[in-house]
Amino acid sequence: MSEHTGKRLESRILETISTMIVSGMIKNPHLSRFTSITEVDLSSDNANATVYVSTAEERALDRSVAALNSAAGFIQGHVAKVLKTRNTPRLTFKADRSFIEGEKLSSLIDKAMGRNE
Repeated sequence: MSEHTGKRLESRILETISTMIVSGMIKNPHLSRFTSITEVDLSSDNANATVYVSTAEERALDRSVAALNSAAGFIQGHVAKVLKTRNTPRLTFKADRSFIEGEKLSSLIDKAMGRNE
């Protein structure tokens, strides 16, 4: 598989899962509707995909990742219908804490510069 094909597949997986979250297809009370998919990392053989998840709140992030991992089979089934590929990658969801860490760093810089929050 070419690198271009892999990137296109990652993009389609990201878009499909994002749409499922926003539209409320994944019915889990622990999944925040403000959850976003930041990246999909597909293995070279297309057997596995790591899906990185972000939210604005750290507590909501951990709950949302757990909710998505518990619904991974359902999500994978829907992704398979959309992709129409021979094999669908096994999905694993992981927390992307870069937004939360960036907010903390920004707050620390503001405090060091004497700016009020």
